[in-house]
Amino acid sequence: MDISLIFKVAGVGLLVGILAQILNKYGRDEQAMFVGLAGILTVLLILVGEIGELFNSIREVFGL
Repeated sequence: MDISLIFKVAGVGLLVGILAQILNKYGRDEQAMFVGLAGILTVLLILVGEIGELFNSIREVFGL
């Protein structure tokens, strides 16, 4: 695992949090919810590749 992965996830979290707060302030609650969902999906897509690499490493270690 690389430290840049942590920074990517933190950056997405900060950006989504700021955008959601701004949208909530101006009464755009539905758009704020969609921004939050988009942030969650973005982070999940980033992590899927890393989880795949983890499973491949485990297969190699145990010879499966």
